[in-house]
Parts: sequence; structure tokens; C-alpha cells
Amino acid sequence: MPVLAKIGTEYLLFGGAVVISLVAFAALILVPAIGSFGRSWEKATAALISVFVLVALIAIGVAVGVAIVYYWDDITSFFGG
Repeated sequence: MPVLAKIGTEYLLFGGAVVISLVAFAALILVPAIGSFGRSWEKATAALISVFVLVALIAIGVAVGVAIVYYWDDITSFFGG
């Protein structure tokens, strides 16, 4: 049996989402930020600040996910579930 067949579908989906998210981050945030500057120390600073933006976006996503899990009963009852 191939190794890929032993990996659960949810892991493949989450892995694909991570890859797509990192490619989108690089294409939409990192590359324009680095390309906007000419000096190497400015490019390094832009890359570092872009990584801070990535960490902030991940933290917001985790916080929203935790809030949804924590308040799931209230959310379902609000929508009539």
C-alpha cells in the first residue's frame, strides 16, 4: 500500500490549505514588500515585518477558531439548531 494512502484525508486537506496560504502570503504580502525597497537592510526589515504580519494573521485565525469551538453551543442555538 502506498504511503500516501495511509495519510488521512483531513491531513491532506489541511496540508494543502497551508501550502496555498503560504503561497498567497508570499505572493501578496512578502514579494511586494521586499520589491518596494532598494537597500538590502530595507528589504530585510520589510521581510521581518511581513513575517510579523503572518504571525498576527495566524494568531487571529487561531483565536477565531477557539472562540467558535468554545461558543459552538451558543452559535448553533442562535441559528435554530
